[in-house]
Amino acid sequence: MPAARPAAPARPARRRQACGAAATVLAAALSTGVRAQEAGPGQGDAPSTQPSSLQRVEITARQGATDLRRAASVAKQIYGRDELDRYGDTNALDVLRRLPGVNVDAGGPRMRGLGAGYTQILINGDPAPQGFALDQLSPAQIERIEVLRAPTADQSAQAIAGTINIILKDAPRRTQRDLRLGLSDGLQRPMGNANLTLGESRGGLGLSLPVSLFEWHREGTRTIERQSPGTDGRPARALQSAHPEDWGWGYNLGPRLNWKPSDEQSLSLQGFAQKGWWNNRTEYRNTLLAGAPVLDDDSAQHGTWNNLRGNTVWINRFRDDQRLELRLGLQRSKWTFDVLNLREGLERLHSVGGGTDRGLTQAGKYSLLLGEAHSLTAGWDLEARTRREERTVTQQGVPVLPEFEGQPFDARVRRTAWYVQDEWEFSPRLQLYLGLRGERIHTESRGTTDAVVNDSRVLSPLAHLTWKFDPKGRDMVRASLTRSYKAAPLGQLLARPTINAQYTDTRVTNTELAPDRIGNPRLAPELATGLDVAFETYLPAGGMWSVGVFHRRITNLVRTVTTPQVVPWATVPRFVAQPVNFSSATTSGLEFEVKGRAIELMPVLLADWKTLNLRASLNVYRSNVAALPGPDNRLDGQQPWSANLGFDQRVTGLPLTVGGSLGLNPPYDTQLALDQVQQRSRTRAVDLYGLWTFRPGLSVRLAASAGTLPFGPPNGSTTTLLASGDYTRLERRTGPQFNLTLDLRL
Repeated sequence: MPAARPAAPARPARRRQACGAAATVLAAALSTGVRAQEAGPGQGDAPSTQPSSLQRVEITARQGATDLRRAASVAKQIYGRDELDRYGDTNALDVLRRLPGVNVDAGGPRMRGLGAGYTQILINGDPAPQGFALDQLSPAQIERIEVLRAPTADQSAQAIAGTINIILKDAPRRTQRDLRLGLSDGLQRPMGNANLTLGESRGGLGLSLPVSLFEWHREGTRTIERQSPGTDGRPARALQSAHPEDWGWGYNLGPRLNWKPSDEQSLSLQGFAQKGWWNNRTEYRNTLLAGAPVLDDDSAQHGTWNNLRGNTVWINRFRDDQRLELRLGLQRSKWTFDVLNLREGLERLHSVGGGTDRGLTQAGKYSLLLGEAHSLTAGWDLEARTRREERTVTQQGVPVLPEFEGQPFDARVRRTAWYVQDEWEFSPRLQLYLGLRGERIHTESRGTTDAVVNDSRVLSPLAHLTWKFDPKGRDMVRASLTRSYKAAPLGQLLARPTINAQYTDTRVTNTELAPDRIGNPRLAPELATGLDVAFETYLPAGGMWSVGVFHRRITNLVRTVTTPQVVPWATVPRFVAQPVNFSSATTSGLEFEVKGRAIELMPVLLADWKTLNLRASLNVYRSNVAALPGPDNRLDGQQPWSANLGFDQRVTGLPLTVGGSLGLNPPYDTQLALDQVQQRSRTRAVDLYGLWTFRPGLSVRLAASAGTLPFGPPNGSTTTLLASGDYTRLERRTGPQFNLTLDLRL
């Protein structure tokens, strides 16, 4: 094992081309906007997915995010238009990575430093469909984002780390015509994006149609340093560097219809369509440092994705004390890919394939008001999903695994859940929420062999308590005791092997750093018992601060383990990476958040800064995997701490607001196995923006970010070290990114 982390090669300066065309386009749009007739802003009215009682006043856009958070019956953070619009982001992941306690890495957003899958992603309170691309969802289509630290009974308990609920824009209460035009820096020319929201309301009928178009073209740097057995089996070492290009385009549609035929009934129909095309090209420059090393191939890749979703919600209030809500959802995800592995410009491997994921959901709940501040709710959730994958890998036209290539692999999930919850406001100071949710998960995985069936049941008791020190509720304590779980995604259940591209000759043993991969249809759900306690203070001028602690005890922990195995697709033993129920684990943390006006937070030091707003968060995490020795036997991907600092300042005498954000994560090591350690580098992300408001409904925003790859993940390096001294270091970086946007109310 090397004594020190290998140094990264110097990164060549990236040429940035002029964006003169951007100024021309925006100037023309500004001219049009000045002549446009000004209309009143549309007001979204997406209902809360977590009402505390039947008599609760319906949420409207007039309430600020802090007011909604303060009034919620369970602990949640709510982020509205301020956070969504502040930096002119073109995708939702860039918004999420700046939220307290949320970071973005491979696989999507993560809460509390835990990997993808521990965080539940909901769209309007329903689980996001498989393959839903958050990195291609425009913030202009989102009404608000809710972050829940602990699960509730009326939503799935698949939320060990927490839940991120994305509320899409609802049909407006008045005529709405909003247009956002944007330009971002591209490799050869500026990249454009456009968001148009149209809305109408007539009597009890409301219609809206948000449309988003986007494109991207980015270049980064990738460095791979590897020390492992070479092609002759002897020690070898090499350095590979490249400037990969990523480009593509796509669109989103989110039509919605709300109909209220009477005061007692309402019907909502919402659709969502997302389609895109992606491309990637990587050409390595290779430096042989010792021996005859095994090298990564150059690649040329392209593919598509397509998500369709439709939801219907019918609500009927029989009487003032009774309410019935029925939901029906349909969804389909489809993807394709075509990947060429090249050596010296010639095709070596060709992978072609794709898949579909179809789902049907049906849910309902009945609520009964037992008193002025006491309600009882019972309901059910049903889900049926089918995933089918096909892939063909050929080497110079010959199938790599003849018995598997082109064969369909599919998995089916049937989920049945019921729940009951009791919400009781004992007094203006004390609120109690008790819930019980039971879920049965039936999975069936089928490939070239007989089907493998897995049946599991999870019972989740839940309790949330809110104690206000005074009836006005400016100071309060929230506590939660919950049971949650993480079910294996369908992709992990498919028992289809993937041969490592460096060792396609199945008559030769591969290495631990270049394993084959296969799913595990016998994975059991991870179960977690959790405790959350937080103290919140809401300040008179709209600021707030909170400090909280949490603890989770996890059983049936799943981790991908690499071991030598005798496999049916090779004549010699091969190293295979496979997810298994590995061990038990615990994780705990401290979470601090503060935001508000500077003169309210620090009246002595910043008394003269009357237009300055501040926000900050600090999160400290600790975890322990029982089957591994310390000191770095943490959960995979969980950093020791993370911090975020931000500010907004209105410039006196000018219609100008400027602001910025700084996100920090330290370097850390993780003991993945007894003989394997992973090192993650320090990461920093900086965001800056300036907003010039010409008049209500017409503004221009310039934003810049540095330290992050396209679609959220931070720049940085990952090094995997083996006890034998072999290692692989992968470093990915990209330059600063710039966005220029025009917001226009037509």
